[in-house]
Amino acid sequence: MQSGADFHKRTYMKPDGRKLYLYGRQPHELPVTEELEPGPVSTPHLRWHPLRGEWVAYASHRQERTFKPPAEFCPLCPVQPGGFPGEIPFADFEIAVFENRFPAFHPGAPEAPELPIPTRPAKGQCEVVVYSSAHRGSVGELPRERRELLVRVWADRYRDLLAHDMVAFVMPFENRGEEIGVTLHHPHGQIYAFPFVPPAVAPMVAAFREGPVLSTLRERIGDAYDVAGNAHAVAFVPPCARFPSEVWLMPRAFHPGPWTFSDAETLGFADALGEVVARYDALYGRPMPYLCILYAAPKGEEDRFHFHIQFFPFLRTAERLKYLAGCEQGAGTFLVDGLPEQMAARLREVTL
Repeated sequence: MQSGADFHKRTYMKPDGRKLYLYGRQPHELPVTEELEPGPVSTPHLRWHPLRGEWVAYASHRQERTFKPPAEFCPLCPVQPGGFPGEIPFADFEIAVFENRFPAFHPGAPEAPELPIPTRPAKGQCEVVVYSSAHRGSVGELPRERRELLVRVWADRYRDLLAHDMVAFVMPFENRGEEIGVTLHHPHGQIYAFPFVPPAVAPMVAAFREGPVLSTLRERIGDAYDVAGNAHAVAFVPPCARFPSEVWLMPRAFHPGPWTFSDAETLGFADALGEVVARYDALYGRPMPYLCILYAAPKGEEDRFHFHIQFFPFLRTAERLKYLAGCEQGAGTFLVDGLPEQMAARLREVTL
């Protein structure tokens, strides 16, 4: 399906009923090659945690998910005719998105078991976003046009997923680096569509209901903490950073999500995104392991919630990882060794 002069989307139905979307600046017309056998039956459900006041998702089939395969058996690489089958049965692609083979949330989740605590079906959706057909690389190394396409893909997935009645909140994210548990090295991210607003997001919703907290923060700190940016987007180290060299990336104008960006804002945001990752990798001369989380408005909060990305890096020096210790895991109170002002200066000063 063509969705614009330089934005095209092809939908392919996999043999097990999962959908695969192929996005590109050109229409995707390649024939199908080799397809994986159907995946396991998804039976996730939710259980209520009475002390934390939050839902916990259980999906035992995820124990069998792919774990650090050799490059020649990577399930995210394009599949050549007669080659080893993978999730994307085409010889090439620009960006591919498919429904996760091992989802924690599923639109057809069965009824939950009856237990002494509240339970419910884990309705929702989990998708994998493959940034490139190349097995190695990063968001910072993608061509400018590919990063712009990625922002457009996120916007399209937000629109599709938020249209479902069962979905309350959509969160694209990227786990990068073996240090934080990544098991597939092919550059990719994921998208979770939740049937509820997750506990880490609820306080943000409350804050934005009180006022434009993110814009107010920007006005107060000025550009002293900035590390990247342009006319449409800005990246900065928040003065309240919990992780070493934590960075937030936001559009300068208010947007509930990337689905309301103009073409110029899409490109500006993509440029700033690439610069943040490039600065991270240059900081210690090695790929930075991080979590990259996209926070857009939950359903019903579109008039208040300011879209932004938060990066949580896991290196505190070139050789030392940031671990979450007892105070952080048990109390939720973070301990930070370096001042945000110092980290902002270091990120600004790295040579790209």
